Amino acid sequence: MFCNTQGYISFPGWGMAGCAGMKVFKNKWFARFARNEAIEDEVLCATVAYLERGLIDADLGGGVIKQRLARPQGGKSGGFRTILLFRCGDRAIFVYAFAKSRRANLRRDEVVAFKRLASEFLKYDAAALAKAVASGALIEVLCDEIG
Repeated sequence: MFCNTQGYISFPGWGMAGCAGMKVFKNKWFARFARNEAIEDEVLCATVAYLERGLIDADLGGGVIKQRLARPQGGKSGGFRTILLFRCGDRAIFVYAFAKSRRANLRRDEVVAFKRLASEFLKYDAAALAKAVASGALIEVLCDEIG
């Protein structure tokens, strides 16, 4: 998998390459969820690193990805499902999560809503992203500073 010139994932020859220069964000709802479930930013960065290598659990279309996330002290199979707005080589925005034990999957109307959200957030330029961060709507996860 790799990023093509439009920032989307493609599969020619099933090769894999990373997505350089990714910015990672979480929305206010997800930040609260992560805090309550003791999900550290390091885990979010590791999840995006998997995406950068093309290890995507479910591409729901329109820039919406469903990705498994391990519980702290646990594995991925009994963990969380996260919803990200994702454009390879550009940005990943964690917007929603649920415990697999509490919920089977997303409803069709929720997927449609996430696709609408992705169509807005993924076209934000640097100024619009900065404004969203300044207002508290998005929180940047500084993966380069973790470690």
